[in-house]
Amino acid sequence: MKFPETGRPRAEVMAQLKGFAAGDADWKRGRVPLYVFKATEEAAEVGKEAFNAYFTENALGAKRAFGSLKRMEDEVARMALDLFHAPEGAVGNMTTGGSESILMAVKAARDFARAQRGDSAHRGNLVLPSSAHPAFNKAALLMDLEVRRVPVTRDFLADPKAMAAAADKDTIMIVGSAPCFPYGAIDPIEALGEVAGSKNLWLHVDACVGGYVAPFVRDEGWPVPTFDFAVKTVSSLSADLHKFGFAPKPASTVFYRDEARKAGQTFSIDEWPNGRFVTETLTGTRAGGAVAAAWALMQTLGRNGYRQIARELMTMRDAYIAGIEAIPGFRVFGKPHLTLLGFGAADLDMARVAEGMANRGWVPGMLKDPPGLHLMMSLLHKDARPDYLRDLAASAAEVRTSAGKAKLEATYS
Repeated sequence: MKFPETGRPRAEVMAQLKGFAAGDADWKRGRVPLYVFKATEEAAEVGKEAFNAYFTENALGAKRAFGSLKRMEDEVARMALDLFHAPEGAVGNMTTGGSESILMAVKAARDFARAQRGDSAHRGNLVLPSSAHPAFNKAALLMDLEVRRVPVTRDFLADPKAMAAAADKDTIMIVGSAPCFPYGAIDPIEALGEVAGSKNLWLHVDACVGGYVAPFVRDEGWPVPTFDFAVKTVSSLSADLHKFGFAPKPASTVFYRDEARKAGQTFSIDEWPNGRFVTETLTGTRAGGAVAAAWALMQTLGRNGYRQIARELMTMRDAYIAGIEAIPGFRVFGKPHLTLLGFGAADLDMARVAEGMANRGWVPGMLKDPPGLHLMMSLLHKDARPDYLRDLAASAAEVRTSAGKAKLEATYS
């Protein structure tokens, strides 16, 4: 396609743009098990209105030009630090997503380790459960760090003893997830904290998925283990506002127990004609609308609003689990704490079950180990439950009674 010589009428362009989506997956009816999140209609409208109010402003210029954005970002960070039981002196800021939050935490840990050792070239390694997010590998690749992935337990949780054994004098960070993406289980952060304390290690909690819903799930009576700064040896924590904080993308947060640990995150240069340039993020330009929307949602919903959403989410989750496990042969893997599920049937080729779901109009989330399907559910999936369970049962029955190879080449996420 060539750059257009002349412009076209706005109505014509917008009609074509909307037409492009005709072939997209039907996420509005809960047919997509990841990527998109929704709480209530009102929350969605608040997020949209606040985002559009700051549609043009650039959060890169929050300190110099857009003081309102600086105020809102600071207040988002303080509200989150309160939520995550942070001690006096804890600090943090917004980023554009979980991968960036993780990358900044890894950089901060690397630089902290180098400062402690007095070795500016120390390479270091990260010790992770096998269920930890690939963003840690991405960060390690960018910073030339070694990654040591340790098998999880039979319950699909991080194994503190095995991770302690994998750590050595060059380890700069150990990681736990709250929850891990594949299985939806919150790792034993308190036990990992004991490892961190005994070996003087930096413990990062990846709460990108669950950070902004887990506290409210606990408030509503579902069991949620301690995962945040209440564990005294947690050094840093990442949590995404654009997942279960229900803010518009791109919005995440990263936090540190103290300024000394955060120091390595800051980028500062004074070696170009314009003078000193400082950012707290990998990106420069950031959407001002994302900051405003996150602030507005926290203020509009409050703890009570998030608790109500959490109650609906977990009631829905329990109904999904009951329905899935009512299908012959199916079981949920481990004991998920939130609304992420991995599940499968040992007597079925799960890739073929996924094919059946795809043929019925679903985007099948998949697991590689063990072979299974995967769901990360928001309230988009509430009304979709009867159809999903019906089609899952039909797809399973189809695989049991039919022959031939699966046509779907599974992409594991």
